[in-house]
Amino acid sequence: MTEISDLMLKEKDPRKLDISSISSWVFDLDNTIYPANQSLFPRVASRMIDWIEERFNLSRKKAEELKNRLFLQYGTTMNGLSSEYSVDPEDFLSYVHDIDLSDLSYDEELDVGIGALPGKKFIFTNGTVLHAKRILKAFGIEHHFELIFDIFASNHLPKPAMKPYEDFLAQSKINPKQAVMIEDMACNLEPAAQLGMQTIWLIAEHSWAKKGATESYVHYISKDLKQFLSDAHQVLVSKSNISE
Repeated sequence: MTEISDLMLKEKDPRKLDISSISSWVFDLDNTIYPANQSLFPRVASRMIDWIEERFNLSRKKAEELKNRLFLQYGTTMNGLSSEYSVDPEDFLSYVHDIDLSDLSYDEELDVGIGALPGKKFIFTNGTVLHAKRILKAFGIEHHFELIFDIFASNHLPKPAMKPYEDFLAQSKINPKQAVMIEDMACNLEPAAQLGMQTIWLIAEHSWAKKGATESYVHYISKDLKQFLSDAHQVLVSKSNISE
């Protein structure tokens, strides 16, 4: 099991990040823009199981087992279904992302925090543009983002394959050496670091999200996005006071 020590948290404190040198911020969506404990992604996962159960006439337990195996083996359940069963990605994703968001509302803390970061903001997700837009709109933060780069833009090849990152850079035209990527899945930060980005891992409990968390390509670690935004605000205010 991946263990994050107090020493590692101190060494990888995101308050050490030179925010003034950053011109682009690249955010994952699920379990990143919102924390895992908000339980939005389990709604998607439940609908994945529903779809598999119905499509393959499986028991609930067998459908969940298949979903989990495909996710771990192929990076996304959709990629596995497409690879092994020739499932139409659009048909699958349009169903699983049709989740109830009626309990979400404007999040001023997120809105102000993301807006305070200097530079442009982007979403880079293994989900879809539609799914991302629904969530961003529900929180009232859609206006911050220049581009949503999704699984269709990457030709269904999910993170952490290198090609989607290269395609994202080509489409967004950002300078990776002046960019930060923020993710809940540590392994998805490796290609970003290889391309020159600085990386922030948001602490997650699932073993598949922790994989790689102690590697050198994870430059900074934060509790969750709001904690990072709060830390970033402190750094910005401190630098502003020093310059006055």
